[in-house]
Order: sequence, then structure tokens, then C-alpha cells
Amino acid sequence: MKHFRITLQYDGSRYDGWQKQGNTDNTIQGRVETMLSKLFEQEIEVQGSGRTDAGVHAVGQVASFAADTDLGPDKVMEKMNAFLPKDIVVTDCRMTDARFHARLNAKRKTYCYRIVTGRLRPVFGRQYVLWHPEELDLKAMRKAAECLIGEHDFRSFLGNRHYKKSTVRTIYDITFSETVRKEGETAFPEIAIAFSGNGFLPNMVRILTGTLLEIGEGKREPGEMKSILGGADRALAGPTAPAHGLTLQRVEY
Repeated sequence: MKHFRITLQYDGSRYDGWQKQGNTDNTIQGRVETMLSKLFEQEIEVQGSGRTDAGVHAVGQVASFAADTDLGPDKVMEKMNAFLPKDIVVTDCRMTDARFHARLNAKRKTYCYRIVTGRLRPVFGRQYVLWHPEELDLKAMRKAAECLIGEHDFRSFLGNRHYKKSTVRTIYDITFSETVRKEGETAFPEIAIAFSGNGFLPNMVRILTGTLLEIGEGKREPGEMKSILGGADRALAGPTAPAHGLTLQRVEY
């Protein structure tokens, strides 16, 4: 039995998230497992580093699986990319040992939420960014984000009210970067918010983003973030930002 660690990129636009589900076969995990099971002619179970939501993308999703095969990692990667849908690709494949688990061994994950501001709605790449026609107060958003750094109970930013596990997580860093993307003669100002932490709750990054957007719009004061965090109540936080602006950037071990 050989154990493999793979890194995946995928466009999540047409999928129902990473995790396989009983009511649909249209998930990233489901597609990868089905393909591997046919390739190796045996039942293959794939463990992902995290469960990205429906519509969320990834450039650095890590997964692990075991297979009884004579193939090496280069050949496995080649065959996977030959049979996977065009919106899923394996960018790295390597051997690992039986103790490695893509989710349980992860130490740090980074997600990035991209926002295009301005009166013009982007056409190219629109499935990877949120269009926000109004300008945002980045200074206020940065100030509010400072309250989130460290270990906290993030229950206020939990999207699953039936969640039974611990809601304590550690955010190591939240960074804001500004760029201008040009399409022909048209300039599109873009803001990227990168969240790095030891793990994230269901919908957590999208709810954090939705709350920060309300602060950037002037609907909330930056100081409210501290009381929202301490209140441990989903009703206190802002809306869940749309999935298509979010990408899992990398997972570190």
C-alpha cells in the first residue's frame, strides 16, 4: 500500500463544495475519489485539508489517499490530470507515510477574498471576485481586523447552527492588499483580504468578510468587531459574503 499527498487547484463555480454528499455526486472530493477508484480499480478514500463551500475555489488544496499500486507519484499525477475534469488539476503529487493526514496534520491555512471596487462591473475573471461598486474605507477595515488576531471563540462567525465541536480558532494574520487590474484601457481597482489561521469554521471567512465590508461601507464602527466577537452570537455579525470571491490559497504542515 502506497500513501500519496497531492495538491489540487480547482474552479469551484459548478461544484457543490469539496465534501462528498449523499444527495449529489457533484463535489470535488466525490469527483476525485470516483476517478481514483476507477484508475486503481479499488475503493479509494480521499482526505482533504478542509471543506471548501460550494462555489469556493482553491489554488492550494491538499489531499491524501492510499492505494495498492506500483505507480510512482509522477505517473499518478499524470494519469489523474488525464482523467480529471478540466476545472480540476493536480499540481503536485508526492509519496508520504501512513501517519500523514491532510486535515489533521495541517498547521496553517490561508484563504484570500478578492473584491473589485468601482462603478464598472468586471467581465473577465468575474467568477473569482466580488464586485462592490462603492469605495471601501480600508483604514477602518484594517482597524477592525486587528481585533480578530489571536485565539478567540469565533462562534459569532459560524455559519452552521448545528455545529457541535469547539468554535475556538487562532487567526495569525489578516492582510489587505490593493492592486489595479487592467482589461484593455479599463482599470479595475482590486482589494485582496488574506486570512491565515490554524483552521476556520464553516462559512467563517465569508462571514468575517461580510462584517468587514459593512465596516468599510460605514454601516458599522471598527470598534464593534470586538463586541461581535465577544458576543458569541451569529446574529451580531454581518452577512455571509458570496462564495465566488473566496479562494483557498495554501495549506502548511
